[in-house]
Amino acid sequence: MRIHQTTIYDIAKELKISKSTVSRALTGHPEVKSETRQAVLRLAEELDYQRSRLSLNLIARKSSLIGIIVPEFNTSFFPQVVIGAQETASKHGYNIIVSQSNEQFETEVKNTKVMLASQVDGILVSVTKETRSFEHLKVFERKGIPIVFFNRVCDEMLVPKVVINDYEAAFGAVEHLIQTGKRRIAHLAGPESLITSRKRLKGYEDALKKHQIPLDESLIIPYDLTLGKVKAFVKQLMELKYPPDGLFMVNDPAAIEAIQTIKHLGIRIPEEIGIVGFSNDYGSELIEPSLTTIAQPQRLMGSTAVQLLLELMDKEASQWKAITKTLDSSLIIRNSSVRLESEPV
Repeated sequence: MRIHQTTIYDIAKELKISKSTVSRALTGHPEVKSETRQAVLRLAEELDYQRSRLSLNLIARKSSLIGIIVPEFNTSFFPQVVIGAQETASKHGYNIIVSQSNEQFETEVKNTKVMLASQVDGILVSVTKETRSFEHLKVFERKGIPIVFFNRVCDEMLVPKVVINDYEAAFGAVEHLIQTGKRRIAHLAGPESLITSRKRLKGYEDALKKHQIPLDESLIIPYDLTLGKVKAFVKQLMELKYPPDGLFMVNDPAAIEAIQTIKHLGIRIPEEIGIVGFSNDYGSELIEPSLTTIAQPQRLMGSTAVQLLLELMDKEASQWKAITKTLDSSLIIRNSSVRLESEPV
């Protein structure tokens, strides 16, 4: 049975006054008599009346809501960013609503409509691998709703962004493999549509170039982030006439799948092939051998994005500036690239 929620109409009917009088009494309107206001407040408490968020939004002309749109929740990266964002938003009196797009452009568009309908005061966005048009996000700019991109960003829009230096991080990861003696280093590259993927690929290429290692296109495999494809890609690489002795993976889930596949093939890690991932996912330290990876400041990314958003909210749109915050990352060296401790092979 559906439980009835008390409305202004119920209070008005009980006290035999108009709905508008009840509304004004609840908002402290000076034209309402003191005894009427007290009667309304008393009955509202007795009936456990809850003001609707919509009505409060109309009065305050703000929702105290921040929207966050992320492309997926399959890895630990985006949940950690959301935690960081929520902690900072809460300290400033804001709640958050989160939508995940399941790496689908159409779902992302729908999510933006939900955010607009929810009357968010501002929005944080990380786009999907399918996102190539940004008209649905430019709507927020036109409506004067501040927007901040994080991690997966849009260069078309002159708005604040929070990123890490993907190029430098990738360069350092590949150089680490080279320094351990690896020369045929393969790269499972992310979707070309994502700026992060393009920068990581460029870092890979330039690290090889610096160390005078010829670029072999057969060692670069485009990957659409569908985890189920990794096993076949890794087998394809290992069946080459001259298989790789190093793997730089676009993210940790792919790297962990690669470790499992290579172990099944009976190839020793890191002696015969070294592996480096990206993002320091939860499983990276638990897999055997533990995964060398790039650690990103996930919670700090969420917190920084909210801080930038709050700064925009405090200013007129004409004063908004497209600041880009680049956060530091770090290479965490574990047993998948260098044997640091005794682990079962």
